[in-house]
Amino acid sequence: MKRSIAAGVALGAAVLLTISACSSSKKKDNGGGNSGGSSGGGSTSPVTLSFVGADYGTGPENSSQKYWEGIASDFKAANPNITVKVQTINWNDFDARVKTMVQNKQYPDVMEGDYFPDYAQSGLLYGAKDVTSPDTFSNLLSVFAKLNTYNGTQYGMPFTTSARTLFYNKKLFSAAGISSPPQTWDDIKADAAKIKAQGKVGFGMPLGSEEAQAEALLWFLGNGGGYQDDGGNWTINSSQNAAALQFMAGMVKDGDTEPNPGTKNRTDLWKQFAQGDIGMINGSPALIPIIQDGKKLQDSDWASVSIPGKSGPLDKTLGVCDNVSVFKTDPKKQDAIKKFVDFMYQDKYQVAFDKEYDLLPATNSAIKSLSSDTTFGPFLKALPNSVQYPNAPIWSTIKTQIQQQLGLAMNQDPQKILDAIQQTAKKGS
Repeated sequence: MKRSIAAGVALGAAVLLTISACSSSKKKDNGGGNSGGSSGGGSTSPVTLSFVGADYGTGPENSSQKYWEGIASDFKAANPNITVKVQTINWNDFDARVKTMVQNKQYPDVMEGDYFPDYAQSGLLYGAKDVTSPDTFSNLLSVFAKLNTYNGTQYGMPFTTSARTLFYNKKLFSAAGISSPPQTWDDIKADAAKIKAQGKVGFGMPLGSEEAQAEALLWFLGNGGGYQDDGGNWTINSSQNAAALQFMAGMVKDGDTEPNPGTKNRTDLWKQFAQGDIGMINGSPALIPIIQDGKKLQDSDWASVSIPGKSGPLDKTLGVCDNVSVFKTDPKKQDAIKKFVDFMYQDKYQVAFDKEYDLLPATNSAIKSLSSDTTFGPFLKALPNSVQYPNAPIWSTIKTQIQQQLGLAMNQDPQKILDAIQQTAKKGS
């Protein structure tokens, strides 16, 4: 999930003013204050809720099980008649395990992780407004609403988000005689060439199977392109996208990137950046702990800025989110579920999650509370204006095709490759 800094001070101020205006009417506890002292289900009868979440941790020390059990314990103290049983699942197994639960009709009451639009289509989920207070619902970042909507109703609720910025190595820039970060594609190419002359990789361009769809979209956006237009029409083979790939291919040909980007994955190149071997790379907050674990770069050795576009920094970026979904299990539980959902969206829990896992908040008020943070601030400024992946059912197939074929555009005709992917999209629509 993903992160980009605003193009300038004026834009950053405007975004923060918007966030401030959106959050000023929210209650301090983000809905949790009103629900904290009530009993479950509107009666004295005990209620037990099941919660299933994805595990974002790297081991027992930072397991998400601890995070959610902490919330469940706090909630139980405030709502003695409601017990929340927590189960977390490793991300690698999350989709398959949840699908098995659903197939066996063992639905969790509340789930955090991927949003499955087919569950909404099957009538298995509550609408978001049915399981949140008005304060909590209106505090959710609206930029992700469309992504989580089916047939006019929002079902998924963003819980944690991520965005992309351009990371650059200040030490390599200084050694190469570069005085400021790039703002345009031409700047990137010129800076990459100077860093290459120092014996390092100028620009890391991961177009391998891990996340080619993200890297490509950031370049497409830089030329006014993207996967879809505002009306939801597929624009994968647009002239803007083809021109972006041609520019990228020129960088590869000139040796400004690592060799064979189509075989390189994001995580591997992020580790190379952390070792001081790459001058620039697009990254999310998840790159920060990799830099810290690498123990080669100090905080003063790197910085992140907005994604450079063809003619200037972008005022938007790729934004992704993981979501909360609520299953229609027992109607008698709905009131207790609503109390729990309001409770868990309090700012203190949002901020704690993001600090623990180097991710971003999903509420206006939590963004406001972190906007001055030196680490997260650059990622937050453009998040409310971020672009998401398409939410069409065919997207999973398109994404796989992009991951498998887009890297070929670095030494083949980009237009033909984009035409083939466009054809897949249209057949599936």
